[in-house]
Amino acid sequence: MKIELIPVDAGEKEILRNLLEKYDYEFSQYDKRDVNHLGLYGYDYLDYYWTEEGRWPFFIKVDQKLAGSVMVNTYREVDEETDYTVAEFFVMYKYRGLGVGRHAAFEVFDRFKGSWQLKRHPKNIGSVHFWNKIVHEYTGGDYRYVQGHPQAEYDDGSLGDVFIFQSRKEGLASHEQSS
Repeated sequence: MKIELIPVDAGEKEILRNLLEKYDYEFSQYDKRDVNHLGLYGYDYLDYYWTEEGRWPFFIKVDQKLAGSVMVNTYREVDEETDYTVAEFFVMYKYRGLGVGRHAAFEVFDRFKGSWQLKRHPKNIGSVHFWNKIVHEYTGGDYRYVQGHPQAEYDDGSLGDVFIFQSRKEGLASHEQSS
């Protein structure tokens, strides 16, 4: 199984928009968001990924097939001094439990060297287990965790849990060299 993290170019924006709808549909069971008058969730910041600095969208591909997406930016979820944030992370059901998410997370953390923050919804139990394992394994246990961070509120009023950590010293080249 070949797992790749592929930058999304502007011409592929609609493909990413389609994946985000699937992601938001699944996530709505936790944040209780409704669709708009067109029956869509929409992603307010999507266009900015091609017009603003500090935003990077990726497809996750498995054997050249779309398996999910990762969106990274420099816009902090909470008021903590960090370089990068995982804005969105989505692996389709078919590819879960196969190491696809782990590979994608490790690769993105290695690609963007620096400090990270990652917010997760406490009611998304699959995400809770996934990120507990991934962040602990990636950092060797060297991270800070804030349960129910007061600045990390979701649409349903839940306070998100936040991880703060550093990229590993070894790993892939930094994004400046590999993009």
